[in-house]
Amino acid sequence: MDTVDLLLHPVRLRVVHALSGGRELTTGELCARMPEVSKVTVYRHVALLAESGFLEVAGEQRVRGAVERRYRLRRDRPAIDGEAAAAMTPDDHRRGFAAAMVTLIAEFNAYLDHDGADPVADSVGYRQGTLWLDPDELAALLGDLLSVLHPRLANGPAPGRRPYLISPILFPTGAADEPTTGEPADEPTGEPAAAAANTPASDAPR
Repeated sequence: MDTVDLLLHPVRLRVVHALSGGRELTTGELCARMPEVSKVTVYRHVALLAESGFLEVAGEQRVRGAVERRYRLRRDRPAIDGEAAAAMTPDDHRRGFAAAMVTLIAEFNAYLDHDGADPVADSVGYRQGTLWLDPDELAALLGDLLSVLHPRLANGPAPGRRPYLISPILFPTGAADEPTTGEPADEPTGEPAAAAANTPASDAPR
């Protein structure tokens, strides 16, 4: 199974998300994070990710006579590089987008199910908006986003920190020569009023 097929699955994506940021978890702990997924399914996908070079065993201990393994993401794990992304078909992209959305919904539901979940206090957002950009402006925007995010990707677990899932989605919604009235873009929409009230209107859509 190639890297694209391996990652375009919602359960495997959730396992990768759960282990990101340097975290080490047992399969039992992964099952606890995904109670709606059967244990057999989680074990199967963890084994597949380990066999395919995505995960490695970080440690072992005996628990009630059985060996319990802690897994982590391999630093040299396969990735969907530019060449692989360029080879993806429209149907591959549809499957990938669908898997990503299923994963987001599952993770968001898991967050809301936690005792004390407070979307406003936790700065939860799912804004959507439209930006009019030419190719140079688009490249500059992506560069700015990368410069903001890249230093923080090295953050690991530490007192006071908690993991946040961020999932940028960007695609054109019309042709470059589409007629326009010349009016400014709409304000981002799709976020609860309470959360939006705590977010400056100048923030980029999240």
